[in-house]
Parts: sequence; C-alpha cells; structure tokens
Amino acid sequence: MLYFLLSSPKTAAAQDIHFSQIDVNPILYNPAYSGFFDGSGRFGVCYRNQWASVSQAFQTIAATAECSLMRRRYWGDGLSLGVILYSDRAGSLNYGTTAANLILSYYKALGSSNNNFISAAIETGIGQAGFNTNDIEMRDPDVIDATSASFLSLGTGIAWFYQPNDNLYFKIGAAGRNLNQPDISFLGTEETSIRRRFTTYARAEYRLWPFVSLMPLAAYMQQHKYRETMFGCNAKWYISESSNRQLSFSAGLHYRWRDAALLEFITEYNALLIALSYDANLSKLTPASKSIGSFELTLVYRLVKSKRVNRKAMPCPII
Repeated sequence: MLYFLLSSPKTAAAQDIHFSQIDVNPILYNPAYSGFFDGSGRFGVCYRNQWASVSQAFQTIAATAECSLMRRRYWGDGLSLGVILYSDRAGSLNYGTTAANLILSYYKALGSSNNNFISAAIETGIGQAGFNTNDIEMRDPDVIDATSASFLSLGTGIAWFYQPNDNLYFKIGAAGRNLNQPDISFLGTEETSIRRRFTTYARAEYRLWPFVSLMPLAAYMQQHKYRETMFGCNAKWYISESSNRQLSFSAGLHYRWRDAALLEFITEYNALLIALSYDANLSKLTPASKSIGSFELTLVYRLVKSKRVNRKAMPCPII
C-alpha cells in the first residue's frame, strides 16, 4: 500500500493546500490580490481541520504577511510584497508539505477616479514534502529512495477591481500555481510532480439598503483531473460606519459542486477580521464521514495609520 501511494502520481503527488474561505485572506487563492487593502500592511492566520471523523484529520495552517513597497498617487500605481508560510499534515504516515512563498505584485489605476484597478503578480516558493515511517511496518523498505523531497514552485496571477458607484463593486481574478510542475519523487525509479493548479474567481457586492448588502460569489479550480466549482452568496450588515468605528457582520451559504455545503460567518471591527466556516460533506464519502467535513478559522489584521476607515466598499490601496 505504501509503495502504491508513493509511486502513483494521481494520489500523493498532486495535492495542494486547500481553504474554503476564498476571499477572506485572498492571497491564498490568487497572488494578485496582494497589496489591495487600506493600510500599510496586512497579516493573516488560517487553520483548517478536515475529515476528523474518517481518519486522522487533515490539518492545514497558513500565515500570511503583506506590505506596500511603493505607492504613487499621481500615477495611480504601486508595488506590494507578500509572504505565505504554510504546513499541512494528514494520516498515519503524517504525510504533508511545508513551504514558503514570496509574492511581488503590481497594481495600476485604469483612469483618474481611483475606482478601477488591475493588478498582476509573480510568485515563487520553496518547500518540502515528506512522511514519517516510524509507526508503520514495511515489507521492503529498500523501495523508498527518500522520505522527503524539496521543491521550487512558480506561479502568477491577475485581478481586476471596479466600483462604478458607492453601492456596487466587482472583482475578478485568475491565477496559476506550480507552473513548473516541481518534482517530489520518493522512489528512485519514478518521477512524481505537483500538478499545475489554475483558479478563477469573481465576487460582487451590491447594497440593497444603506446598511445591508448582498455579495454573490463564483469560483473554479482545476488541478490535473480534479475540478472544483463553488458558488454562493453572503449577506452583510453594516452595523457602524462612523469615522472611528467600523463594525460589520456577514453570513453566507456556498455550495461546492457534488462535494460540500459551506456555512460562513465573518465579523469585521475596524482593522480586524474574524471568519469561521464549516463544510458539511455531501460527497460519496458521506456514509463514512457522517456529513462531517471541515472547520476553518481565519484571523486577518491590517496596519492602519489612523482609526478612520474608508467607507468605499472596494479596498483602494492608493487613497
């Protein structure tokens, strides 16, 4: 069984980290979102616990940091630097990946109104994938060339932001990661690579009333033969939008096609965001999982010079 797991590129080789909260900490989904926030920096921590009822749970943790390198209001553009650190572990072999990614993004205003932006980013990372054989018995341990493998990954992304008025905005993005398909072979006779991963994403917000808005979402991801389609909507309540106190609460229901239903709750207080979500498993694994999917928790904090928060829905990095 161990030999089959390591030698098959369709199993252990092609998996990336996975978070259901797509745009809560957006650079995890698309590097081009780096730098799009009010303030001089943004920091986040994400934790996910998945399928604890089936076997030893899949556990993923990621930490992110972003800062502005340059902002030119006259030209309406800027540069941002982002970092992603993540680790995931699962199963009795404690198989997982630990990696660090570096992101450089550039954003540009399309016009002088500061309501229409395009951004692009490049990403590179180093990581190590491996497993632990201390707690298992192997008939032929000589078939394993190594229990860990280091790799270099390359990625890129592009995103568009547009807010025609204070009551409506759109953002659309696409990204590609593992473009070089890094090799993580554990057997001397087999070549196993991390497959390319492509994602697209669209979110809108429309204010129905002064303090209530709807936020529809659609996302698609493909990695080799695995495809994931997700759509849904959040309702957001703006409890306070004063100059020194911004407080909002949102709740959303999303559906991942033939896989899971996602319930999400988000609270924002000034520069702090807290998000909690739960995936109810609806796939063929339901009899074993008893519909228990995953829990996910995210904390995001922005560095701001003052307590005043821009009331515009789109987080403009220039103003």
